[in-house]
Amino acid sequence: MAVAGTAPAYSLAATTTALIATAGSAGPAALLWCAIPMLGIAFAFSYLGRVDVNAGASYSWVGRTLHPALGFLSGWALVVSATVFMVAGSLPAGTATLSLFAPDLADSTPLATAVGAGWFLLMAGLVVMGARITAHAQWIMTGVELAILLFVGVVALVRGGAGRAFDWSWLGLGHFDGAQGFAAAALLAAFYFWGWDVTANLSEETRNSRRTSGLGGLLGVVMAFLIFEMITIAVNTVLTARQIDHGDTQILTLLGDAVLPGWGGKAMILAVILSTVATLETTLIQVTRSLFAMGRDNTLPAALGRSHPTRRTPWVATATVVVVALALFIGSNALGSVGTIMSSALEAMGLQICVYYALAGFAVVVAYRKLLLRSFGTFFFVGVWPLAGAVFMSWVFWKSLPTLDTTTLAVGLGALGLGLLPMAYYWMSGTPFYRRGPRLDARVAQEMDDKFGTGLETAHTGPRGGGMLTDL
Repeated sequence: MAVAGTAPAYSLAATTTALIATAGSAGPAALLWCAIPMLGIAFAFSYLGRVDVNAGASYSWVGRTLHPALGFLSGWALVVSATVFMVAGSLPAGTATLSLFAPDLADSTPLATAVGAGWFLLMAGLVVMGARITAHAQWIMTGVELAILLFVGVVALVRGGAGRAFDWSWLGLGHFDGAQGFAAAALLAAFYFWGWDVTANLSEETRNSRRTSGLGGLLGVVMAFLIFEMITIAVNTVLTARQIDHGDTQILTLLGDAVLPGWGGKAMILAVILSTVATLETTLIQVTRSLFAMGRDNTLPAALGRSHPTRRTPWVATATVVVVALALFIGSNALGSVGTIMSSALEAMGLQICVYYALAGFAVVVAYRKLLLRSFGTFFFVGVWPLAGAVFMSWVFWKSLPTLDTTTLAVGLGALGLGLLPMAYYWMSGTPFYRRGPRLDARVAQEMDDKFGTGLETAHTGPRGGGMLTDL
């Protein structure tokens, strides 16, 4: 689920051209130097999930460690980034499907939007059916996707092409246009990796979740990084600068055709379709589980906290996301071409992703503050690395702001600002979430576990109603 959440083929198809336009041949370096702090954030999610099993994940953790208002904004950042992604994710699905069956129509934004919306609705229906069905579908889709990417990537690296010979400087910092250029590239790299944390939002539906959810996220980051690096380096070595400049979302098709003429491009299109469908599923899971937790705590309308009586899925939250996303599908056409929509959406989501990842990194240090000096491993993996990741994400956020256009800032910051309205309303209404109840304290949770052997997840004493009790 974590690998499907990062959507390797989709992320590469949607973002590689933009990354190369920003970082040049240093695209692999941007991914490398973003992967290191991202792994620190994955450690933060892993350790926070051990003391608070909650479908809201960072929403609950940040609210119970730093401040309830920051917790709400953390959850809201995920909600708005995932909602924007419904458009950014569905458009490549529509374009890839048209490329496979009607290539002459692939550049039509209205048609790509319509076909992408069809895929989105299909995935929404599957998500409503339950997490177990979704997880089984992911084995097939993500397995085929990874097999195609690995095969094409290995062949590309072995054969080479019309591009350039591999250069170790592609992994260094020398090709960036100063700190601001690196921050702009890192903002796109953050989008590449986004999605692995879906395992945290599934914690209430997963066996032994206080261990397996976090481990899944960590492995997802590592596997995604290896795929991203391999394909990005392959693009540098196989494709010409002209092909890259005019590739847009078809860059993986060009790579496949260059490596395996005749069917390589079609195989990569299939990988992109499978990847996009898979990540639409995982993103729907993330946003609906977050809305479920927020509705359950009454920081958003309580109806969002209802689960289906038999499927045990948050059907009200899912229906709400579907309606909003379809409205965005229609509105997105006013922005112009698929490439224009994708460019603005990717950078806007990068801002929102940095916000809630950074807050989670700070939160784990606060939650484990009384345990950090117990061992070097705890100090490094729970303290230093997540804190460094949080500082890095914060730096990327602030450093990128001056480089973004008005549309991107409006989508990125404006959507975050809208969250202040429901937060103020429910705070003034006396919602218990904002009363600063029991704080998240890893030492207290560990003492309970040592004394009673009940599992760290029982330490959650915050406002919890009925959960979703299915098992993956």
